[in-house]
Order: sequence, then structure tokens, then C-alpha cells
Amino acid sequence: MGNNNYLIPANTKKSQLILGFFTKVDLIIFIVGCVWSFIMLILINNFNLLVLVLLMLPALIATFLVMPVPNYHNVLQLLTNIFNFFLNRRRYYWKGWSIYEEFQSNGK
Repeated sequence: MGNNNYLIPANTKKSQLILGFFTKVDLIIFIVGCVWSFIMLILINNFNLLVLVLLMLPALIATFLVMPVPNYHNVLQLLTNIFNFFLNRRRYYWKGWSIYEEFQSNGK
């Protein structure tokens, strides 16, 4: 008999995503950015290159945020992790295990 070593495929979590790509928050960000750009394109009739880029900016930013990054689900998750790393405490104190704390917490 062989070993019972099972490999987990890299895309096992992909089936939990909407269309295999979006979480609910990602889909909301992407749709709002694209709809906002679309509405602005309809309302503004001045189409030079600078105005067109500015009108498409919400859709471009939303697409950038939900774009996949290796080892992360998307750029939004990567930016959230970087933000939390720099703003949260990075000095972790460890006092070790103490049997006396176990007795004190149980009231013994």
C-alpha cells in the first residue's frame, strides 16, 4: 500500500468565490466603480483624452483593487495586510507558559 499523502490543489478556494474570482466585497467594489464611470461617461459630453481618463478612473481603480496577486486573493487584501502590519503593534511580548496562571484562572 502507498502512503496516504493527499495534495490540496492550489485552486481549492476558487470554488468559494463568485464566478471563481470575486468575494462579495470585491464584486461590490468592482460594480460600483464601473457603474460610476459609466454614469459619468453618459453625463459628460466633453471627450478629450484627459477627461476620458478621469472619467474611467473609478473603474480602473476598482479593477486594480480586485486584480489577483500571487499568494493573495487580490490587491485589496494585500493592501489591507500591509496597512495592518504598519499600524498595529509589532512588538510581541511572550512571557512563557506558567502552571501558576492555570491554577489562578481556575480558582485553585
